[in-house]
Amino acid sequence: MKKFKRIFVIVMDSFGAGNARDAKDYGDEGADTMGHIAEKTENWNIPNLRKLGLANLHPLKGVDAVESPMAYYTVMNENSRGKDTMTGHWEMMGIKTVKPFVTFTETGFPKELIDELEKRTGHKVIGNKSSSGTEILDELAEEEIATGHMIVYTSADSVLQICGNEETFGLDELYRCCKIAREITMKDEWRVGRIIARPYVGKKRGEFKRTSNRHDYALKPTGKTALDSLKENGLSVISVGKIRDIFDGEGITEAFSSKSSVHGMEQTADIIANKDFEGLCFVNLVDFDALWGHRRDPNGYAEETEKFDKKLGEVLELLGDDDLLMITADHGNDPTYKGTDHTREQVPLLIYAKGLEGAGKLEETETFGTIGATVCENFGISMPEGTIGTSILSEIK
Repeated sequence: MKKFKRIFVIVMDSFGAGNARDAKDYGDEGADTMGHIAEKTENWNIPNLRKLGLANLHPLKGVDAVESPMAYYTVMNENSRGKDTMTGHWEMMGIKTVKPFVTFTETGFPKELIDELEKRTGHKVIGNKSSSGTEILDELAEEEIATGHMIVYTSADSVLQICGNEETFGLDELYRCCKIAREITMKDEWRVGRIIARPYVGKKRGEFKRTSNRHDYALKPTGKTALDSLKENGLSVISVGKIRDIFDGEGITEAFSSKSSVHGMEQTADIIANKDFEGLCFVNLVDFDALWGHRRDPNGYAEETEKFDKKLGEVLELLGDDDLLMITADHGNDPTYKGTDHTREQVPLLIYAKGLEGAGKLEETETFGTIGATVCENFGISMPEGTIGTSILSEIK
């Protein structure tokens, strides 16, 4: 068993592997994110994922399995209730969520919540329904700019999102309103996972564009995580993308926000090449989910995966002898499935390091907490009390 100085965990947000044991309980029977993307895609060009063993792990139309995969591979089962970003990421680091976060997809937010939000922010709320971010801007942004009203909307996730034009509404005012919304939604019956500030620019319909000044106001994890154990033991915990927001900064020693998933991979490559540290670099790549899964666009999802695969090739070349790479997902979001919601699926786990003596299939795991437990054992520290997950470090040879 080799110990590694640096571990890189990359989350392809929503890249599910199908066949969740309890998919029926969530109305998600037959969902299969990567499998259905392959079925809808001609000549899916993902050579680096292929050589790591992705098609060995899960049959993919048009992508052949390889005789000698470079990585260990398996699927992980989610132990928590729910199928959202926070539940999946928290479980990776040891937290089991028993009560799912509240969603308001069908109804919008209750009048009592909206009344309190209007009173405390000083803005009249418009929208208050489930919508895509681009559609709600086309519908209501001109009204917001003209009146100073505030666009509030939700989605299939447990989120309350507030739009603000950077020039007329202002970033500071948008962030202030989101902080108030976070306070209001701490009530148990309104307890959404995240408040999201959605700034945009543009003056008229057809010109509106969301900016990279998005900010998430997440609930704090319900207990200590593997990230806390790492930080408390003097190890680095570097986050890329929205990881810092998902954990509300808990257990993070340094954070980098990303403009896109491609940018996130570029940041990761730069960290590998130029940052000497001991610990974990935890990366979330959100575009698979936000741009393509929710919008039910399998072709866009496939193209995003190809962009990732190209950057993955660069990352693989940069990894040092003391580096370990894990690639996984936090839930599914089958772009061919009904509705616009996440889908309850197993998720892939690909594990690679230079000079591995072995590779190939591992037993599927009973929890995403396998990741946090493996990271902690590698550094000789314990997972926090009450967390879940069993290390598979001894199987990585």
